[in-house]
Amino acid sequence: MSSGLAALCLLLLHTRAQGFGILPGDSLNHLEITERAILNVTVQVCRALAQAEGTDFTLPAQPFTAEAVAVACGAPKSAKSFRQAITFITLRNIRVDIRYALNASFHFDEEMFVQGRNIITEGILAIKASNKQENFEAARQKLGEVCHPLQDFYSHSNWVELGKKLPNSNLLRSDTSIGNIADEGRATCRSCDGDDCRNNILEDIIEGEVLTSGYFGVVPLVSTKPKGKCSHGGAVDQTSTIDPKGGINKDTLDASHGYLHTDAANLAIAATSELLEDIRGAAGDRPFLQMMGISKGSSKALCFVIDTTKSMSDDIATVANVTSIIINSEVGTENEPALYILVPFNDPDFGPLIKTTDPKVFKTVINSLSASGGGDEEELSLSGLQLALTSAPSNSEIFLFTDAGAKDKYLKSTVIALIERTQTVVNFMISMLPSRRRRRDDSQQQHSRIKESDAQLYRDLAQASGGQAIEVTKSELPVAISIITESSSSSLVTLLQAARSPGKTDSFSFIVDETVINLTVYITGRSLTFTLTSPSGATQQSNDTTGSLITASQSVGNFITLRLKIEVGQWEMKMVSNNSYTLKVIGQSPIDFLFDFVEISQGPFKGFDALDTRPRAGVNGSLLVTLTGTDSGTVTEVALVESSGSEEVKGVVESQGGGNFLVQVDRIPPVVFVVRLKGQVDGGTSKASIIFQRQSSTNFRPSNLTITADSNSILIPGKPFTVSFSVMTDGTGGNFTIRATNNRGFSSVFPTSLSVEAGNSTNGTVTLSAPLNTPSGTDVTLTIEAEAPGGKDTNYVVLRFSIINTVTDFTQPVCQLLSLQSNCSANCSLFMWELSVQVSDGVEGTGVDRVSLKLGNGTMNTSLAAGNENITLVSYSASCCSPDMELLVVDRVGNVGTCFYTLREKPPAPFSFSTKVTQSPLLCLSITVLGLLFLTELGIQ
Repeated sequence: MSSGLAALCLLLLHTRAQGFGILPGDSLNHLEITERAILNVTVQVCRALAQAEGTDFTLPAQPFTAEAVAVACGAPKSAKSFRQAITFITLRNIRVDIRYALNASFHFDEEMFVQGRNIITEGILAIKASNKQENFEAARQKLGEVCHPLQDFYSHSNWVELGKKLPNSNLLRSDTSIGNIADEGRATCRSCDGDDCRNNILEDIIEGEVLTSGYFGVVPLVSTKPKGKCSHGGAVDQTSTIDPKGGINKDTLDASHGYLHTDAANLAIAATSELLEDIRGAAGDRPFLQMMGISKGSSKALCFVIDTTKSMSDDIATVANVTSIIINSEVGTENEPALYILVPFNDPDFGPLIKTTDPKVFKTVINSLSASGGGDEEELSLSGLQLALTSAPSNSEIFLFTDAGAKDKYLKSTVIALIERTQTVVNFMISMLPSRRRRRDDSQQQHSRIKESDAQLYRDLAQASGGQAIEVTKSELPVAISIITESSSSSLVTLLQAARSPGKTDSFSFIVDETVINLTVYITGRSLTFTLTSPSGATQQSNDTTGSLITASQSVGNFITLRLKIEVGQWEMKMVSNNSYTLKVIGQSPIDFLFDFVEISQGPFKGFDALDTRPRAGVNGSLLVTLTGTDSGTVTEVALVESSGSEEVKGVVESQGGGNFLVQVDRIPPVVFVVRLKGQVDGGTSKASIIFQRQSSTNFRPSNLTITADSNSILIPGKPFTVSFSVMTDGTGGNFTIRATNNRGFSSVFPTSLSVEAGNSTNGTVTLSAPLNTPSGTDVTLTIEAEAPGGKDTNYVVLRFSIINTVTDFTQPVCQLLSLQSNCSANCSLFMWELSVQVSDGVEGTGVDRVSLKLGNGTMNTSLAAGNENITLVSYSASCCSPDMELLVVDRVGNVGTCFYTLREKPPAPFSFSTKVTQSPLLCLSITVLGLLFLTELGIQ
């Protein structure tokens, strides 16, 4: 066994294998299995990085939580994004049970072993390719889908009944044998009576170590189960009432083979950990953590969408200056952005998108931007914004700079759809233009704003996202742009977000808790006044410069920034204006929340699925809410609050454990709304509880339309890719406008309209084509929209696909030891040892992509063999006091192997001497788990 795996074994043993123990009477589900594996492997990754970098690592307390693991990884600001990644992966896992409940391949039912493994191995290729292109959200999506069948194998097959104590590592490779699979006509089970199905698998199946799995069906008297085959079992499965009766699933403790649920769940955790280790090996430790939402500094992205036409020269210089300030001041600190994104646009072009984690690269790219061209009054601003929205992580903040209107106004609804799906804040920095001939004569001194209709478009988009539409002269832009620095903190939370259009006198309240610092108010609007009232009753008006509530203020263009003193309790802001205005109150706090609108499953399996569309107006609905930044917090209230008024709908909150809460409302408001949450954190025995309030920045629109779509999530370049969708309306029927756009500009064919009758659905298809030269790992986001006659209602569905080129290389690279020399003696510190190794990927392989040192304190050098670029030569030298070394080898499609070498005559247990690539199975996981369970049964703690 490799040293890295041995370290993981020791770590899990030291922590009493967190996540493997099951309390009596409790069953583990996919969500818990997935989360525990993610937390365990992430701890191991961060521990290995700390050792490699020579920094301290403190094991988090038991049980592991996202917050505690992020702190242990030295990335406390990533706790929210880490929790978000885990939730996204687990929801995609649960979705398989809901959307593919009766597809046996996704569950290893009906002896669909080859088909189930194909789903896993194809998914692994997509995950590795996406990570290589830094498309981490696409990787997370596919990871959730792959985890489900992998975990089901241990519950639905007879692997556990065969006495297997380790995961089936061949499920992760397509070039090996899964095992001895039962022939189609071979009987595998006998009938069992009642709940006692312990011995219903035939003896010859067990003795011959033959793989089988149960059949499943939900329609009475209709069964495709062949004679003599096992059933899944349970009340829903109708095949279990047909001879041979009973079942073999281990999904829960009270399932047909529930007495083996603990063993199956432990193996599922071990197998999921093995999968994650394989993905980690292909990606590298830092990219693996990025896939999980963990970065050393802030978890936020610094994202700019910039007009590069000639009149924007000064604006670009300002952006470059601010970028330099942010990078110079925050690199190496906890506020360093995790990702940098730039999308330039003009007319007739936009892009390319530049995405990097290297601040120096981003600084160079920004400084190299040049302003040129133009000629008319409008640019492709929304196309650039669409590309940014589909490339930035969810919950990001984007800054768009322009002095012109949008030439692609038809993308407005698409952009709003993407804003809602990603919950991203978009700020528009609109600089004043020279009057009429803006491109021809920049020397004019008279200035005017862009057309009112264009400005209103940007205001609408900003309001939808909870951002600002800041309108300033070019000379004022450097002052207004300070908002970027304030917004770069990953611990930014929204306490209040409101807008009034048209303007009117109104009062707004917000709660400030003990955890909030840097309390700030943003106001956009003109000709307005306000009165601020603190929890203690003190007041200060907008024209009062001597009051004590506002510690600093700044006004530029239509944008006002107020910095408030911190006072815990309920504040009030009274706004007076006849003009439209927005009000936003933010602060910094570790406590925040994440949420998804979800749909409760109506099928054979319980659960909920995250919506990819708008929630239905006027009917009941559900949200899955996750608290972040606290392990002792609870949600006391969730309300859907009308964005332009004070009406609200409160939900019923039910804890799901692990900081998750299911919220059910009796109706979704028929108007645009935001989500407001109230909660409290236990202050401990000596402190009072903290009462807090948070709000979503994003505004959500309900719909009376229902649009659904589904397709394989892997797209092969050069082949037509079809996505089926359907549209249904609860309102008036008629001809509905259909729009389908994708962020890559791939050619697509779809109906521009569909005739839909009230209460009925109509089907359509979108056919995409990706060019043959599209790199593997590229992701494409497809937005399909349906608009009711007259534009009275719209809805959308947003789908993400991974582009994967056909792969024929499924074998791991191989190592060949060329030489090993040592003159070690008892005094190891005085002598060195060295070796040379040849690494290749075989005749038909794609080639070696990366060789790194997984274990060892020596010096490693690599070079290509003379005349053969497919062979990598590795030389290594180390002190005799460090007698072990291990190489991690990855080929160009992500096949991973390790080569372990040692000077020891007898490698210390649990190591085994190896001079060739091994698959690195996590053997220790199951051994540790079963050992701990055995000790627990004996009463040994």
